[in-house]
Amino acid sequence: MSVLGARAVRGTLWLGLVNLVSKGSQVAVTVALAAFLTEDGLGAVALAVALVNIGQVVQAMGVYDVVGRTTGDPRRLAATVLTLSVGTGIVLAAVLAVAAGPLAALLGSPQAAPLLRLAAVSLPFSAAGGVQLALMHRRLDFRRRLLPDAGSAVLGAALTVALAAAGIGPLSLVAGLLCTSVTLPVLAWAVGVPPRPGWDRAAAAEALRWIAVVGPAAVVAILLTTVDYLAIGHVLGPAAVGVYSLAFRIAWMPYVLVAVVLAAVAFPVYTRLVRDGEGLAAATARFTRATSVVCGGLYLVAALLADHVTVLGQRWAPAGPVLVLLCGYGLAMSLLQTWYQTIKAAGPARRYLLLELTHLAVLAAALAAGTRHGLAVVAGAQAVVAWLLVVLTWRTLVRAGLAFPAADLADIAVGVVAAAVPCVAVALLSDWWLGPPASVPAALAEALVLAAVYTGASLLTHRGAVRELRARGGVR
Repeated sequence: MSVLGARAVRGTLWLGLVNLVSKGSQVAVTVALAAFLTEDGLGAVALAVALVNIGQVVQAMGVYDVVGRTTGDPRRLAATVLTLSVGTGIVLAAVLAVAAGPLAALLGSPQAAPLLRLAAVSLPFSAAGGVQLALMHRRLDFRRRLLPDAGSAVLGAALTVALAAAGIGPLSLVAGLLCTSVTLPVLAWAVGVPPRPGWDRAAAAEALRWIAVVGPAAVVAILLTTVDYLAIGHVLGPAAVGVYSLAFRIAWMPYVLVAVVLAAVAFPVYTRLVRDGEGLAAATARFTRATSVVCGGLYLVAALLADHVTVLGQRWAPAGPVLVLLCGYGLAMSLLQTWYQTIKAAGPARRYLLLELTHLAVLAAALAAGTRHGLAVVAGAQAVVAWLLVVLTWRTLVRAGLAFPAADLADIAVGVVAAAVPCVAVALLSDWWLGPPASVPAALAEALVLAAVYTGASLLTHRGAVRELRARGGVR
């Protein structure tokens, strides 16, 4: 376990670097889009990208996880999965190209149709790249992921920012998305993981068995993060989608930078423990603490500075209150992401599917009733429903014998709250003394100061966990 723990720590650091570069480049994209696009323009491109994101999940159907979970030959399975996923991506791209007009009209944004057609071309390429990354993932080889994962994202972000600055408009983000998807498999090939299609009946059967349960859950998961966009577009129009999209992009950043990284490392660690006949409770506790502490701090800083979103333009002022609510939603989703890995690794996966279906059903009902009342109601519904699922998921872990002691969970919560107190005090003092920042660099500087205060306080309130992390990181 000590050797696996050390590999997990190193894997987390490498994958953290990958996500810091790849997802961090999206900060530049967000700033560029807010600076150069109107609310309508950002709304149209957000709807197009949301539909393509659904297509990306449908073409994968959660099957990339089985590459890391299989007890058979992972390369043979990966070749079969690549054939299935790329083939599905080609079909989906064709369907979206044909249906782009009616879909865009249904969502209240006819101008999104040409954007959707171009974005759909990315699907087969992202399918191939996903399988290549899954092979690296199985070996916890996150250092090799740096070039394809982060490199493709940086290239796409650079193209988006350049085109947006040149006045290309909403097309700039779609062009960047296509660039990222095309370069991903090419760069993965460059680091020694070529996209090799193949077919093996036994491997296909294993993949399809996994798809039968995890696939629907994966589709439900992506619907959970896009159904709000679709509801807002249909009821409130593309300008409202644009405002909501800016708040959501900011609130989603800690989730993708931290929670997704830790969960990506957690799953192969958990599956290794399951294969070795060991329990998951202790490992789940460590990943829960890491997720809660880091994401809690980032979401606290984002919520405290939510009203500073106006440095991107006064027209974005309505996004501030929405961002505060979405920070609560993001923290809940971060915890869910961590605990879902435990449930998927331990099996049966239908527990995960049932939780996701429950989440989607309750959220859809809340959006149906509340979207017409405005963006704050939508964001609040997201937060309330997500925290309801946190409670239900914890009960599932307890009933399945996968949960760590509730006293440890309380200790984690107390530590996060204790670290938050000085951070809030500094934020209030800064607002009283200096007033709101006048530029993006000033807002980022204030965010860094608050993050440093929270980090220092967290090191004091979680001293035992820090000592354990250092010990595990030193094992070779």
